[in-house]
Amino acid sequence: MSDARLSGYPLTYLPRDLTAGLVVFLVALPLCLGIALASGAPLFSGLVSGIIGGIVVGSISGSSTSVSGPAAGLTAIVIAQIAALGSFEAFLLAVMLGGVIQIVLGIVKAGSLSAFFPSSVIKGLLAAIGVILILKQIPHVVGHDSDPEGEMSFTQPDKQNTFSEILTVFEGDIHYGAAVVGISSIVLLVFWNRIKMLKNSVIPGPLMVVLLGVSLHILFQRTGGPWAIEASHLVQIPVAESASDLLTFLTHPDFSQIANPAIYVAAVTIAIVASLETLLNLEAVDKLDPENRNSPSSRELIAQGVGNVTAGMIGGLPVTSVIVRGSVNVNSGAKTKLSCIFHGILLLIAVALIPVYMNMIPLAALAAILLVTGFKLASPALFRQMWSEGRYQFLPFMITLLSIVFTDLLIGILIGLGVSLLFILNSSLRQPIRRIVETHAGGDVLHVELANQVSFLNRAALDTVFNDAPPGTNMLIDASSTDYIDPDILSLIQEFKDKIGPARKVKVSLRGFRKKYQLNDEIQFADYSTRELKDRITPDQVLQILREGNERFYTGNRLSRDLGHQVNATAGEQNPLAVVLSCIDSRVPAELVLDLGIGDIFSVRVAGNVIGNKSLGSIEYGVAVVGVKLVLVLGHTRCGAVTSTVELMCEDDNALQVTGCSHLESIVNEIAPCVDEESCSEIPRMSQDEKERFIDETARRNVCRSVYEIKARSEVLRNLVDAGKVMVVGALYDVKSGKMEFLTDPSAEPEYEQSPQA
Repeated sequence: MSDARLSGYPLTYLPRDLTAGLVVFLVALPLCLGIALASGAPLFSGLVSGIIGGIVVGSISGSSTSVSGPAAGLTAIVIAQIAALGSFEAFLLAVMLGGVIQIVLGIVKAGSLSAFFPSSVIKGLLAAIGVILILKQIPHVVGHDSDPEGEMSFTQPDKQNTFSEILTVFEGDIHYGAAVVGISSIVLLVFWNRIKMLKNSVIPGPLMVVLLGVSLHILFQRTGGPWAIEASHLVQIPVAESASDLLTFLTHPDFSQIANPAIYVAAVTIAIVASLETLLNLEAVDKLDPENRNSPSSRELIAQGVGNVTAGMIGGLPVTSVIVRGSVNVNSGAKTKLSCIFHGILLLIAVALIPVYMNMIPLAALAAILLVTGFKLASPALFRQMWSEGRYQFLPFMITLLSIVFTDLLIGILIGLGVSLLFILNSSLRQPIRRIVETHAGGDVLHVELANQVSFLNRAALDTVFNDAPPGTNMLIDASSTDYIDPDILSLIQEFKDKIGPARKVKVSLRGFRKKYQLNDEIQFADYSTRELKDRITPDQVLQILREGNERFYTGNRLSRDLGHQVNATAGEQNPLAVVLSCIDSRVPAELVLDLGIGDIFSVRVAGNVIGNKSLGSIEYGVAVVGVKLVLVLGHTRCGAVTSTVELMCEDDNALQVTGCSHLESIVNEIAPCVDEESCSEIPRMSQDEKERFIDETARRNVCRSVYEIKARSEVLRNLVDAGKVMVVGALYDVKSGKMEFLTDPSAEPEYEQSPQA
């Protein structure tokens, strides 16, 4: 049964979707009425939009969780446009045309703009909606219903604001019957969510809240007195005498206004604002989705456009994706968009068939559902997360939140986007480029790596880099990863290369610029090892180059190299600076972990970085024949060869018996003198961490032994070392961090049993 499907729909999803749709319906019902009331539009227009948002938009949308309907963020625009156009019928024509514009925006893929919305703004929107729900629902929970449900602006139509409305409650404007319903509903929801059996039951907590509210309303109505809940504290769906009378509630657009320019201004305004709010809310709901699904934004614009054309035709308010309903949908466990469609069907049934019974629901019960939803959206965990991400995330998040709470949804979002843009611009002004100084054989090279997009905003920072370059600098401007460079930046680079740089004795090299920029690759320094550089450099300088190369590697600042150029440059001859004897371990490629290029080193690899006749002969060739100045023995932590040697010694086995390999014994014999036999006997009683430390210490001793054996077994190398012409050093690479520990102090080397050949 778990695999049962109906036209591709998993039937196991059905209970979750129907339950979520029911909860969203209960929340959407007063919001549709409240937003219509706050907008100065007929109450029925809000219900029409809720039905359209559920059935029409829900059917076309590609989102599994988003729910559409009349939006609180458009309230001010609706009021202004109805007044400007002179009638609600003329406004409906603008809504219909706005929907057409949205369809066009969806067809041209304008929804892709949503990818540029900063996550800090999206999360600020979520938290702000949570805070607003809490603040706005407190009066409704205790029966203070002078402000319509769905009014989200700080300044309210009744001349109060969010906080003064709450103060009015504390001054005594409380309805006792409604307050009992509201407070008991909150208590019920809290316990329902905490008791596992109830939380996982088929019956949703919000439905029980509504049933409790209706029951208490009936009880208080029979007892009479001040506890009786009047109509002003209940849902108020317009009631028609018959189905034909219901159709008279519908309003149609005034097509006689089609030539009025103000209609088109209103249509564009509605389309832009509704699309912006939809895209932001769509991104926000996607972040709440536990399955992390991605809603197709351009398809959503088409769905919203069809919805607004329909709303304009039959008398509805503009529809958008609504974060309140979407968040309730997600929190109720919705799996697919069937929940959204089902909520629209329930709205239609409620309006057409059972408005009298729906009007028995106290607003306080529905306010309790929204208030609990607000606490989930504005959870302390979200604030802690944004704080931990640093001020460049936390400040836009908080500014967005406070802006929405103290203005309205649209203005607050625009402020949040503006602040995020300022932070982005500030970041671009501070770090438009990657600046790395490389200690090279021919002298220091300042690598200036341009970003993917280099605009005029980056001019000041780039100019600072140029001005700070001291005389004698070799500067490489690298545009290999750049797709666009502003003409102002190109002019700045060209002028510095041709005039300013040479006048300051700064050599400017270029690499990676596209042909259309007419800046050809030109390298004015040797970016590979030449014989002249190799002869001039000292062993200490080579060691410093290797140190800095590894530092760039483990800090994530590896240089961008033109390997093709280096291949061509080294095709005739090679002049490496060092010989690196390293292990065959796949995690320790010498050129990468030292951030070197082609032709910079001789790489000798053997398991356990041990010395044998062939590896020693290779090192002698590199030093005595080619003229390399440094030999680096590169060992590493968690070495397999060292681990195997320790295990073989502790168990008194040999490599041939255990592995069947007849040539491994020579490697084990080279590492064995580095194993502390007394500690080896303690291996079975060591913890895993202690065993790792023991093996890593053995690997360090093995590196030191190889350094010693190179000088002890090779007379030619020993003589060059004694003469100060060559240096032999060791290093231990940490496979966890990528960092090398250079073992250059002989007094720090651990003792080990020397080879008989020494």
